[in-house]
Amino acid sequence: MAQPDTKKIFFENLSGAGKAIAVLTSGGDAQGMNAAVRAVVRMGIYVGAKVYLIHEGYQGMVDGGENIKEATWEGVSSMLQVGGTVIGSARCKDFRSHEGRLKAAHNLVRHGITNLCVIGGDGSLTGANLFREEWSGLLAELVEQGLIEADAVQKYSALHIVGMVGSIDNDFCGTDMTIGTDSALHRIIEVVDAIMTTAQSHQRTFVLEVMGRHCGYLALVSALACGADWVLIPEMPPEDGWEEKMCQKLSATRSRGTRLNIIIVAEGAIDRHGKPITSSFVKDNRAGMKRLNIIIVAEGAIDRNNKPITTDYIKNLVVKNLGFDTRVTILGHVQRGGTPSAFDRILASRMGVEAVLALLETTANTPACVVSLCGNQSVRVPLMECVQTTQEVQKAMDQKRFEEAVKLRGRSFENNLKTYKLLAHRKPESELPTSNFNVAVLNVGAPAAGMNAAVRSAVRVGISEGHKMFAVNDGFEGFYKGQIKEIKWGDVGGWTGQGGSLLGTKRTLPAKHVEKIAEQMRKHNINALLVIGGFEALLSLLELSAARGKYDEFCVPMVMVPATVSNNVPGSDLSIGADTALNAITTTCDRIKQSASGTKRRVFIIETMGGYCGYLATVGGLAAGADAAYIYEEPFDIRDLQANVEHLTEKMKTSIQRGLVLRNENSSDNYTTDFIYQLYSEEGKGVFDCRKNVLGHMQQGGAPSPFDRNFGTKISAKAMQWLSQKLVETYRRGKGQVFANTEDSCCLLGMRARALVFQPVVQLKDDTDFVHRIPKEQWWLKLRPLMKILAKYKTSYDVSDSGQVEHVIHSRPKDSDASVAM
Repeated sequence: MAQPDTKKIFFENLSGAGKAIAVLTSGGDAQGMNAAVRAVVRMGIYVGAKVYLIHEGYQGMVDGGENIKEATWEGVSSMLQVGGTVIGSARCKDFRSHEGRLKAAHNLVRHGITNLCVIGGDGSLTGANLFREEWSGLLAELVEQGLIEADAVQKYSALHIVGMVGSIDNDFCGTDMTIGTDSALHRIIEVVDAIMTTAQSHQRTFVLEVMGRHCGYLALVSALACGADWVLIPEMPPEDGWEEKMCQKLSATRSRGTRLNIIIVAEGAIDRHGKPITSSFVKDNRAGMKRLNIIIVAEGAIDRNNKPITTDYIKNLVVKNLGFDTRVTILGHVQRGGTPSAFDRILASRMGVEAVLALLETTANTPACVVSLCGNQSVRVPLMECVQTTQEVQKAMDQKRFEEAVKLRGRSFENNLKTYKLLAHRKPESELPTSNFNVAVLNVGAPAAGMNAAVRSAVRVGISEGHKMFAVNDGFEGFYKGQIKEIKWGDVGGWTGQGGSLLGTKRTLPAKHVEKIAEQMRKHNINALLVIGGFEALLSLLELSAARGKYDEFCVPMVMVPATVSNNVPGSDLSIGADTALNAITTTCDRIKQSASGTKRRVFIIETMGGYCGYLATVGGLAAGADAAYIYEEPFDIRDLQANVEHLTEKMKTSIQRGLVLRNENSSDNYTTDFIYQLYSEEGKGVFDCRKNVLGHMQQGGAPSPFDRNFGTKISAKAMQWLSQKLVETYRRGKGQVFANTEDSCCLLGMRARALVFQPVVQLKDDTDFVHRIPKEQWWLKLRPLMKILAKYKTSYDVSDSGQVEHVIHSRPKDSDASVAM
């Protein structure tokens, strides 16, 4: 295939010839670790290095022998979709001793290994850094003991360490997301969604205990994703009297007709006096809630006095005070299990490749670093800075400086907490500001999972800001027909987990109906618009902006939130719904490949959605381990197809049993899915056979992923707050009306690299290919060479963005609450 231009060609700048790299997983396991191991092995081999797998973590390094084996390309096949870590992980007391580290050094020198990639938590990475600092002294001891030759000290003079954080708790400062966190959230939300159906049948309250003994990230984000009534986390113990407030909240929601209450609790929760809050306590204090409440408690939740808050405590509290039928569910290690999500596979693959690059670029004076995620970019941060900041969080919690602990967790965590408080706890009518502004919200374009979470967030934030919120059914088609009605706080309860669009959505553009739409704007006195949708939503705002000269009704603040599975909206790296679609593709590809297990060699040709945008095919291919992905943005011809067939044929002659090829639906008018299927079938005769599958609208369906629920919730809340600010700025007190006709009053809110950015839609026109409905520049095209490298193609790789080491305190932009991380 034709290659995109790169600023640096990889082979001209870096080479791993003569180097040995070892990779190990340590501490608790996390989904996605295998994807990271696979990426390290294949990228290492790609650059010409020898790569070793160290089995059983540090214990295997200390014991040596068969625990340290050279890796092969084929040896890491079929592990991308496997949870846990196939090379094993173990807690190792021996490595904590000087004698144990001496044995480990000897074993590494015997294999010529001086580059170590450690995948684990802060304890594992701290141990690696200590090992690195002691390295020269350890080699000197080995020489004294006659275990290695004197010249080995100079030959292996420095040990280079690069870390990747594998932890479902997301408790490591310096990265927005750790490997395994997103998959753990998938397990939690799957349980919550299942519980909701049975709980609603019986009007029950459920108390869920999730992992997070020292970090409440899982509890907090899962509470956001499911709209939990109450959440208890270690970083922010509840104020005294929280029990009564919680019961009042549950009773109020139950009295409004809701059948379900959910309370989420961290496993180590305590109150502000250090008293444990157990599920039994909650149950015994129950006497008047809605038909179903869900309370999520992080396992490490505490009160302001460092007393644990447990699920038993909460259960007893609910039963005693409210008399509600209450059940406790402790998720335990199910959160660590299962198949890694698409997000974790992609994150781990990107981190694994970046880790190899970092190892190749290190010098004797380079400090150990951790490959991290900041926004949508891979960065390197000093390992010990991250560890020290992580330790400062626990110190702040121990000293009851909880607000500081929240800030130290990072802007993403802090923003999650603020957003949850804003959406979950409704203020009394008397405390709400009265803005006298009317705001309309509507969906435009094709449905996308996460739209409903975005609408719920907008409605509740709008009401909290004192606005009257109006829902428009069926997009602009419903708008001009007058399908507009006020929507209340309780009307959007339970919307976060619903797929599709509960408001209804159409592709109808407003241009042909501007007069009728203006009439409806005037009739309902609409002062601002929030449009949630895809490419049609962008076109709609452009048309409404152009109509301002003729209709004053459109001289109001307008903002668009991108929501489309195709992820083809200019001005935003990510759109609501794309992550859910990627998980659907990844899960289906896993099943399709598994269907050929134990049979003869087979290649699957899979067609994905996306219009002319190749995002789903490319990133889905990276997550599913595809051998090729054909897209419109990277033109291909018959020679490329033939080369891909020959490449697969060679792989099939080894131990590789299955191949996977993805094709974006509009990648070529002539090289259709049927054509590619027939070509592969003909050219692969005698080596492999073919099957094809068109995934179709299953990519648009299903419950939204945790990522899409939370991304939709946070970006919509930010959009609503922006509208509130613009309404105040553009309100003409003398005339008693809103008037906004500047470019910056009609914007798209998009995720760009590391921050959410409001961009005037008219300024996005130059960045847009309107014929093919895609941005002219797309960040994910840089991932295509990575996908090809991991599929064993010889290709160029752009390293122009690599090598930047950032400090923890500086790696978060001012608006990092916009981070891609949840």
